[in-house]
This record gives sequence, C-alpha cells and structure tokens, in this order.
Amino acid sequence: MEKLIIYQAFPRIFTNTNDSCVPSGTYEQNGSGKLRDLTLKLLRSLKDMGVNTIWLTGIIEMATKTAFDDGRIPADNPNVVKGEAGSPYAIKDYYDVAPSLATETGRRMKEFEATVRRVHSAGLKLIIDFVPNHTARVYHSDSAPVGIEDFGAGDDISKFFARDNNYYYITNQRFAPSFDIAHPGTQPYVEFPAKATGNDCFTAFCGETDWYETVKLNYGWDPGDWSTHYDPVPDTWLKMLHILRFWAAKGVDGFRCDMVFMVPREFWHWAIPQVKKDYPGVIFIGEIYDVDAYRPFLEYCCFDYLYDKVNLYDTLKGIECNNMSAAQLSSCWQRVDGIGDLMLNFLENHDEVRFASREFAGNPAKAVPFLVVSAMISRGPFMIYYGQELGEMALDNEGFAGDNNRSTIFDYWSYDTLRRWYDNGRCSTRRLTPHEKWLRSVYSRVLNLCNSLEAVREGNFFDLMYVNLRNPKFDPHRQFAFIRYSDSEAYLFVVNFDSKAANIGVNIPDLAFGMAGIKEGIFHTTDMLWGLDHTVDIARGKPVTMEVGGYDALILPLQKIIAKTSRK
Repeated sequence: MEKLIIYQAFPRIFTNTNDSCVPSGTYEQNGSGKLRDLTLKLLRSLKDMGVNTIWLTGIIEMATKTAFDDGRIPADNPNVVKGEAGSPYAIKDYYDVAPSLATETGRRMKEFEATVRRVHSAGLKLIIDFVPNHTARVYHSDSAPVGIEDFGAGDDISKFFARDNNYYYITNQRFAPSFDIAHPGTQPYVEFPAKATGNDCFTAFCGETDWYETVKLNYGWDPGDWSTHYDPVPDTWLKMLHILRFWAAKGVDGFRCDMVFMVPREFWHWAIPQVKKDYPGVIFIGEIYDVDAYRPFLEYCCFDYLYDKVNLYDTLKGIECNNMSAAQLSSCWQRVDGIGDLMLNFLENHDEVRFASREFAGNPAKAVPFLVVSAMISRGPFMIYYGQELGEMALDNEGFAGDNNRSTIFDYWSYDTLRRWYDNGRCSTRRLTPHEKWLRSVYSRVLNLCNSLEAVREGNFFDLMYVNLRNPKFDPHRQFAFIRYSDSEAYLFVVNFDSKAANIGVNIPDLAFGMAGIKEGIFHTTDMLWGLDHTVDIARGKPVTMEVGGYDALILPLQKIIAKTSRK
C-alpha cells in the first residue's frame, strides 16, 4: 500500500506570475493563478518529487470583493469579506468553482473537471476542501442542481433554533459587531435578524478576532439547552450529503474536512459511510485539535485520517522554539499508539507559520531532522505546503494577512520563490538559488524514500530512546533515534536537532535485534539520505557510533538475518 504524500497548494497564488503585487491589491492589480496553469508538466514535476496526492485549497466559490464577468458575478459586501480575495473557508456557493481560478469564467466548472483529469493523468490523486461548519454570511448558489434550495432559504427566522433551520438566529436583533466593519463609501451590511457567527459565537456582537465573515450552520444541536434533534435527519445533514456526493461525482479522490469537531459526530457517522458506499475510494481527512477525540473520530465518525497538529507538530515546533527535549517525541507516538498510521503529519499548512519563518526555525536549512521525523515516523500520510520545499519564509506583508509569518489565504498575491520555480510554466530549477536547489533535492529525496523504502512505506517502528536516556554518548535533549523495519529491510534513523555536529553512540536493545531481525557484525553501508559511505559496528550491548551534522539526520541500512528455510 502506498503511503500518502500530499502537496497542499493554493491555486490562486501557486502559479501567479505577477512580480509587482501591491499589498491589499485587487484582482486587476495583482492577478491570480489559474486552474489551467496546473499543467501535466507541473503535476509530473510534483510526482517526480515524491508527491502522490495534491490538495487544492480554495476551489469552491467563496465570498470576495471582486466582481467577475463584467459584473454578472457580483462582488460580495466588502464589510464581511476578509481581504480582497476573501477567505476560502467563507463559502458562498458549494456547487461552484471560484471565478478567480478560471481562464473563462463561464466555463469554470469545465476547467475544474479538466484539472481533475490532468491530475489523474499525472498519476496523482486530488483532494479538495469540504467546509461543513459555516458558510459566508451571505450564501446563494447560482449553480446548484434543480431542486436544491439555498442554505437558509426555508428557515424560520423567528426562532433561535429549529431542527430544520440551517442557521441559528439571534431573534429581533440586527448583526452589530463590537468593532467597525464599514468600509468608506460602501453599502452598509445589514443582517436582521443576526445569525450566529461561525466560531460558535451565538450573539450578534462578535469581535474582531471572531470569524465575522462566516455564519454557523445548524446540524440539529440546540446550544440553548444542549439538546440534540437528529431524528428525523435535519435538513442541513441532507444538504451536506448532497454536496459531498456532487464533488465525489466530479472525480475528486478525497476531502480535507474543515474543523470537524465543530460538527456533531453523529453527522459524520451517518454521512461518510453513505458517500463511501457510492464512491468507495474517496478518503476523508479531518482537521482536529484534540488528541482525546482522535479515536472516536476514526472509529465512530469513520474518518480515514486526522491531523496530528497538537501532538507531533506542536512537539517538533517546541523542540526548536521552546527548548523541549527531543525525547518528548516518544510521548507523541505513545499517545497515538495503535492509530499512528492514521495520523496526517506536517511541518506546514495554511493555518501554521512557515517552517523557515522567524516564528519557527528562521532558516530553511534546519528542516532536515524535522522532515525526517515527521515524514518517516509512521506509515501515515505526510503533507507539505507549496513553497515549503523552496524554503519560503513568509516575509511579505500581503495586505489583510499582514506580516504574520504565514502565507496569505485572503489576498491576491504571488511569491518570488514559487515564481522562479514555476518559471512561466517551465517548472524547473534553473532560476533557483543553489540553496533552494539543495533544499528541494532534500525534500525530493525524503518524499521519494517514504515510498521506495518498504520499511517506511509499510514497515514497523521501534523507538530507541528508552535505552539511550542515560547513554553518555547520546543527548536525549537534542537527539532522537528509531528503527523502521519490515520482513526484508531495516534502517537506523538518527536525527540531531542541535546546531553543532555530534559524535553519537546509539544503543540498540536485544528486543530490537530480535523483532527487526538485525544481523550483528562490522558492515560498510551507504546512508540513504546523503549517499555517503559509513562503516558501522553492529553488536548487542555496544553503541553504534556515527557522526551526525548539526540539524542533520542519517538513515543507515542495517543487515538482516536471513531466515533459514527447511529442506524436504
């Protein structure tokens, strides 16, 4: 079975070639990447880097300050849109494609369908976002199939809660945020009665840090008395199931499901099996931030994979930023023991700061030990964020997003690193700096090894930290070691999170020799990461010694004992 290697890309920015974008610039000023830019050449370049799945963020039509097609697609009220382009998680039409991504706006769905075909032709799978918890403040579909009503169209607005209302209403009260949302010269935004805001803000007076551009959807849970009303099935459930089936029928291979814990678990238990019955290959990845909820969301809610942000990612960031010890990584796999292969690991995504940013590592060259651990600690999926492989540092102040060490999801923008790699469609390294070429080659090496090494792709994990905590030749504060093994392969992984090179000795216990079938002796071996030759002495009760550079890692093949077969 292939290990999922996911590349998250934001098409609006990914292939935008404008090298003179202005902060808070309009669509006309800054431009936008297009679906047609996702050519076979580009997709095959990702495939060659070891990627087998692409997650396209911002496909479904969101609220925006931009009018398209000479006004036939009107702009939304700017007072409830974040940034010029708008948030991809403020959906205004679940059945349509964002016009900014289309070369011909009237054919935008056809262009998306062609993109799906190209992705598959390149040997990749395609994931898009499913945003179930909230919509844009004004929702209207001009593309829904016949007979599908808009969210809120049949709501009883005189009630705070009703089972078949799609929204929650603060009755007899106008929407009145606690801060000024008015843009000079714009038509005031009027919402009466006010709807509950997307981040479970059940008042009309949301604040600036609330998700004021969105409204919360009602799945049959009454926040007034915490009662549930799931039988008969609420209207929102039926609408959302139809949306999932609509996009699955377009050929998408999976959904990254936004903020899954804000939607009743009963909905997922009901909906996911129905989609899988008709489209058995479709996968569901849940964004979740509570380790205690992992097992129920996998077992009861039927998700295939879950984010492991608050466990592995936060620990890796803590090692670099908060003086956490590398030995804490043992707790990460222990917390998810038995479900670790269903955890999606990453060092970056659109919600997190860039790895190379000032808030995290401050230097993309530090990525090696973090990358090796995150990508290779389990059989589970691993994801990178577009530009991560080039060392994008998020130094721009794009407009609404500000200078926040993240890449904007709200603005029309373009990044120098990605422009030079995209190279007007050449998708080459010729304009990259030597360091960027080196970094991309490192990512390519690690991502390809994730599937070319059987022990990583489908093998087992053995943590070596418990026998090295008191080892004078090993620093558990800055070093981590483990073995990955299968019936035919075994590899010793040693990573160094310190800035200085270290001569490291790693103890391998008898249990690991037995479980992994490791052969003793002095062997000449070649590190899988750098291709450098090493001579290692593998023996019970004796540390394996090696030199590991600062912010570096080694992946050393170990000899296996060949099982003897009996002769008849």
